[in-house]
Amino acid sequence: MSKPSVLFVCLGNICRSPLAEAAFRKAAEEAGLNVEVASAGTADYHVGQPPDPRSIDEADRNGIDIRSYRGRQLKQQDFHEFDYILGMDRSNMANIRRIEPDGGKARVAMLLDLVPGQHGREVGDPYYGGEEGFAITWSEVDAGARALVAVMIDEHG
Repeated sequence: MSKPSVLFVCLGNICRSPLAEAAFRKAAEEAGLNVEVASAGTADYHVGQPPDPRSIDEADRNGIDIRSYRGRQLKQQDFHEFDYILGMDRSNMANIRRIEPDGGKARVAMLLDLVPGQHGREVGDPYYGGEEGFAITWSEVDAGARALVAVMIDEHG
């Protein structure tokens, strides 16, 4: 069986989705899960660019180096290549659904929908705020990442 694959999606792929990717990598590794993981943005604002410096700092505080991550835009092929595509907020979800092709294999959901008691809650965009917003984002995406790991262990063993 191929290893499960996850794509985390936000607007620009420099704040929330790189942090979600990092949190999930860490949680999956701690659980001994062999997974493919990436992140993307629905917009093309930051294609090829590294994450926001505040995201890099927050990931560092949590023991993960994301300096090598580069922004990329969500594409229709992703729906055929990934098992899960997880958006950060309702606006991202609308953009994801807009380009979702027929016949894709990906299960599409909002990240925090996986966290018990958090269904419908969005991961707030920290871009226009200070560093404290990135710490809040980390706690949210980390909760989502751990919930996803639990789902995968339940489904994939």
